[in-house]
Amino acid sequence: MPTGTLISVEEYLATSYEPDCDYVDGHLEQRNVGEWDHSKLQLAIGAYFFARRKQWGISAATELRVQVKPSRFRIPDVCVVLGEPNEQILTRPPFLCVEILSPDDPALELRIKIDEYLDFGVSYVWVIDPMALSGEMHTPRGIERVRDGRFRADRFEIDLAQF
Repeated sequence: MPTGTLISVEEYLATSYEPDCDYVDGHLEQRNVGEWDHSKLQLAIGAYFFARRKQWGISAATELRVQVKPSRFRIPDVCVVLGEPNEQILTRPPFLCVEILSPDDPALELRIKIDEYLDFGVSYVWVIDPMALSGEMHTPRGIERVRDGRFRADRFEIDLAQF
């Protein structure tokens, strides 16, 4: 939900927020930073991809600003880029964005964020429940429910049970 007065993209990009906020059409949107299960899973997924970066030819980051539209910046919990990005803030679609649910995440806001990622050109969006290690895999082709903890994105697969 928007907070405060309107700020410019330039001001947003020049300011550090603790925790960082999404930027939506001049408004800052607070992100739920999660609890222990959320944080632990975010670290594990980021580390999993980071450890395989050379083997798979990818780059992975946690909480990186992604400009999905000229006046919208989202901060996925984890994102994966094919190759090495040559920019500090992503203005081209990552291959994968991971959103780990927090108890207070509003369903409508999450749906909007998923749609923005896909409309921007992100190939895969994983939405993960850190307690159940289940969730959904979203692609431009549709949604696949994940009940066994195995999330896939083309040549990548991660089994959350190993964490």
